[in-house]
Amino acid sequence: MEQLSQRYSAPFVVVAAVFATALVVSNIIAVKIAGFDVNIAGQEGLFISVSFVLFPISYIFGDILTEVYGYAAARRVIWLGFACNVLAVIAIWLGQILPSAPFWENQAAYETILGATPRLLVASFIAYLFGEFLNSFVLAKLKVATAGRWLWLRTITSTVVGQGVDSAVFYTLAFAMLPVIGGVMSGGDLVVTFVTAWIFKSVYEAAATPLTYAAVSYLKRLEGVDTYDRDTNFNPLSV
Repeated sequence: MEQLSQRYSAPFVVVAAVFATALVVSNIIAVKIAGFDVNIAGQEGLFISVSFVLFPISYIFGDILTEVYGYAAARRVIWLGFACNVLAVIAIWLGQILPSAPFWENQAAYETILGATPRLLVASFIAYLFGEFLNSFVLAKLKVATAGRWLWLRTITSTVVGQGVDSAVFYTLAFAMLPVIGGVMSGGDLVVTFVTAWIFKSVYEAAATPLTYAAVSYLKRLEGVDTYDRDTNFNPLSV
């Protein structure tokens, strides 16, 4: 099948919108660390950012974009998601610095919850770019290498690589370096949190494989497109 034309279809826009929404919301709620009363590898308690609820969806939809529309289209959406996240952070920051109404007593709560978003900006953005581009790159390369077979193997492999790098970069930059500015995680807790997040996100992707298959199959039939990145420029900066 031929590659999609430059005119973006309605299904493509929907996939891109869900991708960007999952990303932006995940980065907003990532400030909260959930705690579970379990013992893992000798560490008391399991701690993980609540972004695990939604963030893996961005990888699932990233896989769908790359599998159906190709790396170049996915690259555009990855940068679109980046821009949407920047806009969200700027809006949150502006909301924080604008003067409060005399009768509004929640400024401290606003700053406590949303004020941490800019603090995590660098970590989340760097992790996002590394993880998403690696995920898309690995999936595109494996599709060519396997002649389009074994979608389940390609999506899971790309996720393990992308989510592993994403989690390692994010937790290292966001929390290992935070003791000097109020962070609470270090050492064993950080390692357990990173590994747990990596495993959970990978399992999340594997569990969603049937849905990924259904979405990919539907979109390929609907769009009449099934892109193979044989001659693609994989430079992430080439938009």
